[in-house]
Amino acid sequence: QVQLVESGGGSVQAGGSLRLTCTGSGLTAGSHCLGWFRESAGAERAGVAVFCLSGGATYYADSVRGRSTIAQDNAEDTVSLQIDSLTPEDTGMYICAAGASLLAWTEFPRLRPRFWGRGTHVAVSS
Repeated sequence: QVQLVESGGGSVQAGGSLRLTCTGSGLTAGSHCLGWFRESAGAERAGVAVFCLSGGATYYADSVRGRSTIAQDNAEDTVSLQIDSLTPEDTGMYICAAGASLLAWTEFPRLRPRFWGRGTHVAVSS
């Protein structure tokens, strides 16, 4: 049974940074890519970033590319996402997900991660 536990988030001032961490348990080859989706008011759920534990491939959405880094933590099945230069547009529910490949992020919703966390809320104030 795959379980995903998120930490981080909260309230942040615009211009600041946040770090979100997702720890997976029970991960298999079909769930070795760990990453984040965001749900915002008035917008559909969309992929933000993903890191594949096997091979280290990464993907960043245009909205965060260039100001964010996703990487594996020292713990084997833990991935952290840091986003800098936050704006109110970054506000939303950030949901960790695990899937078999980056395609579950780049081709979402046609392809989808198999496993989802409960989410952690981020509020960026101006």
